[in-house]
Amino acid sequence: MEMVRSPVDHSKNLLPTASKSNSEAGLAPLLLTVLELVRQLMEAQVIRRMEQECLDEFELDRAADSLQKLEEQILHLCQIFDINPTDLNVNLGDFGTLLPPPGSYYPGETSNSPSILELLDRLLNTGIVVDGEIDIGIAQLDLIHAKLHLVLTSRPI
Repeated sequence: MEMVRSPVDHSKNLLPTASKSNSEAGLAPLLLTVLELVRQLMEAQVIRRMEQECLDEFELDRAADSLQKLEEQILHLCQIFDINPTDLNVNLGDFGTLLPPPGSYYPGETSNSPSILELLDRLLNTGIVVDGEIDIGIAQLDLIHAKLHLVLTSRPI
């Protein structure tokens, strides 16, 4: 008699190991992709500030060391979860990909098919203000009311 595992089987180890396939890694590829997106956004901002000569040599060295350590940690987590680092991306259909192909984007330069990373980098560079209200409810009852006032920029306010 063969045992069939249900999708929610608490008896198996939930942390993927190097012997498990990508499909068993769960949310790890998505979380690592988001981490890589944030890392690349920070790297783009460091490059912009370096080119504008807003960073002294000490700050630039600290930022470069930190970005390198973060990249090493992401690569280490990719090894743990048996994920190919080149697979860290999400195709969003008509919106393009989350990350640009390696080496295809440099902050401040435009490309023919920008990725979400490029668009976020441009938004951070110029700044954006979002102001709104959301009411969430059921049966014509407002159960949750959210007010949002967000200023998103890479420049000091």
